[in-house]
Amino acid sequence: MVERKIQLADTEEVRDFVTSAGKCDFDIDVFYSRAVIDAKSLLGMLYLGVAKELTIKYSGKDAGFEKTVRKYAVA
Repeated sequence: MVERKIQLADTEEVRDFVTSAGKCDFDIDVFYSRAVIDAKSLLGMLYLGVAKELTIKYSGKDAGFEKTVRKYAVA
């Protein structure tokens, strides 16, 4: 299982992340505080809000999704 930290600054970045996650054939979970959201759910991701440090966990591999994760990674 891969665990990464990301931060999405606005709704366009949320949409980009959800679109990329939706192309994956494996589950991607997003954690913030005690909330766990499916990364493929636009409404769920918008519920978390923007400009927060989020933790994502997934176990599959997808080059496009990895590129998106790197784009929003927290250093």
